[in-house]
Amino acid sequence: MSTKSVLLAVLLISLGIVFGVVLISSVRGVDVSFAGEDVHLSPQDAPVKSNATLKALNEAFHEISRAVTPTVVYVTVEMSESGESDNSQQPFYHFFGPDFKFQIPKRGPEIGSGSGVILTKDGYILTNNHVVDGAKKGGIRVRLLDTREFKAKLIGTDKYTDIAVIKIDANDLSPASLGNSDQVEVGHMVFAIGNPLGLTSTMTMGVVSAVGRQIRIIDDENTGYGIENFIQTDAAVNPGNSGGALVDIGGQVVGVNTAIATTNARYQGYSFAIPINLARKVAEDLIHYGRVRRGYIGVRIEAVDAVTAKAVGLDHAAGVMVRDVNRNSAGEAAGVQVGDIILSVDGREVSTPNALQSTIAGYSPGQTVTLKIWREKAMIEKRVTLKALEDEEATASQENAGQGESKNAPAESPSEMIDVLGMSVKGLDAKARKLYDVEAGVLIDSVDPMGSAAERGLMEGDVILGIGGTSVKSPGQFATAIKKLKPGDAVMLRVKGEDKRIRFAAVEIPK
Repeated sequence: MSTKSVLLAVLLISLGIVFGVVLISSVRGVDVSFAGEDVHLSPQDAPVKSNATLKALNEAFHEISRAVTPTVVYVTVEMSESGESDNSQQPFYHFFGPDFKFQIPKRGPEIGSGSGVILTKDGYILTNNHVVDGAKKGGIRVRLLDTREFKAKLIGTDKYTDIAVIKIDANDLSPASLGNSDQVEVGHMVFAIGNPLGLTSTMTMGVVSAVGRQIRIIDDENTGYGIENFIQTDAAVNPGNSGGALVDIGGQVVGVNTAIATTNARYQGYSFAIPINLARKVAEDLIHYGRVRRGYIGVRIEAVDAVTAKAVGLDHAAGVMVRDVNRNSAGEAAGVQVGDIILSVDGREVSTPNALQSTIAGYSPGQTVTLKIWREKAMIEKRVTLKALEDEEATASQENAGQGESKNAPAESPSEMIDVLGMSVKGLDAKARKLYDVEAGVLIDSVDPMGSAAERGLMEGDVILGIGGTSVKSPGQFATAIKKLKPGDAVMLRVKGEDKRIRFAAVEIPK
């Protein structure tokens, strides 16, 4: 090839490269410039025209953040040595825990952190009991969004709802707007605002995935007084969010973020908030009285399932069943009985035990409520004047005094096998009647752990006093009554346990 041909080929290739660069650059909308020249990048038109609805939504979220974030504070707590705990192995884990405590300085005091919601302009702040539990005297500090810091005074706590109130010396604060948690429904959009993992003033978004949730984390001592009626959401929350705000699309606080469901002490999808209606009542009591003034009916309750509903004549599962009535309680004075199905309180339906507890917790001792009750296949009403917890505890102490762990001796009469329920029963001898303080009934002396009786909570040592409103006097009578039932029928048994308490147990004849 001649020199002229080679030069022509090089020239054509060079022109092709330059043309390709120019073409590609023009497609990308970028100016071509050579090394050494200044590069000027100017704003470009958005590739997609903004949707008006999305723009409005974008601004609405920003307005919520701008309105609520100043009302949520950062709480740090210097712990006393006795305040340490380790809940990290529990599937439901409080946000504020050992994984988010740190040493300042090394070998110095242990510090924990959480969040709080400003309630009043003069410094009352709502948070969780577990955030401040175990704090040293003078060890609670609050930092506002504007970075001002204050020492906080502990006003009061309520372990049965996990609510606490602290106060700082300030008069120019921005209090949060409190909403109505009774209006929160599954599917509603909510926002969690708090200080997760030390990242102050963080906002996340989710939806309400359940209401009225009970996860059994508050009442560690199993007193039965713990009140859980959580709002469940999928808003991302982590240690440090405890005591922070759960807000609705109107920027109103509807819950206090309290717990997460997790296996690693970090967010895995579900979080739980105390309804603000409950938290507000507790906070008001703590501020005005230094303690919670909570009314009690004085009953032990359990959920009503489909079998129980069928046995008592309800067309569907509803309400909660009274398992026991405390002596000298408000419930006893009003005529509430074991076996009653409480359907509503002052017109508000209650479908779970925690819903009834949460509803009654909104009332004070001395207030009167109207209970709608299903009894013996008829609707009745009872007006109950609530009593204080102190009265209930005093009564319980008197009832428990002198009670021993006595066991019933085997009755002498032969057993009657009730195969369809998976249990056998005996008659009561004189010793057993005296021990259980009953005139008649039959004693359960064996229960198949895989049978229907065991499934419904019947146990060896229970005495069956009645079936479907009829007193039981002998094993034969009881067996005959069961044989008259058809598969799928349900019936209510009145039972007295070894603890001497009478309860009701609904059983269904297997199909």
